[in-house]
Amino acid sequence: MHTTDLPGEALATFAQLFDEALAAGEPDRTAMTIATATPDARPSARTVLLKAFDARGFVFYTHLDGRKGRELQANPQAALLFHWPRVRQGVQVRIEGAVEIVGDAEADAYFASRPRVSQLGAWASLQSETLESRETFERRLEQFTQEFDGRDVPRPPRWSGFRVVADMIEFWYGAEYRLHERWLYERDADDAWSKRMLYP
Repeated sequence: MHTTDLPGEALATFAQLFDEALAAGEPDRTAMTIATATPDARPSARTVLLKAFDARGFVFYTHLDGRKGRELQANPQAALLFHWPRVRQGVQVRIEGAVEIVGDAEADAYFASRPRVSQLGAWASLQSETLESRETFERRLEQFTQEFDGRDVPRPPRWSGFRVVADMIEFWYGAEYRLHERWLYERDADDAWSKRMLYP
């Protein structure tokens, strides 16, 4: 099946499942595993939080100089995984694609919406670097608390968002006896999308 409507269909399906995850009482429906890799193909994965999604892609925020930030800049490809066990009989959504850094205005707007302590923490953290002690981090947090006392906390220059621009989205629906249902949406080199079922 080939149609230009498939990206919209996939996004609408994701939005519906995202709503169902909220209704089902998932502890945090925005939690997603993101896998990155170094230029020599050494992979790593961790959980981050989805902060926005639309036709342009799926966005999360982080320090650009942390491990995942460095890997995504050196090898701008990522894989995302959502797992919502309380939705239907269990749902997974797998997303793969190229990665881009969001624009400054978008990053500024999101940073401004964060709780003040989270904003200060972004300044205090040297993400992924060795930390001598928790007290060292707390001293840095106090330092920036005093530095920005009485004024808005600006976004750190090396803190921003990444957008995963999907070229593959798979919806995995759990079923008894491992008889799962899987639907795969893919974009080819000519920017045309296709949809097909996969064996469980």
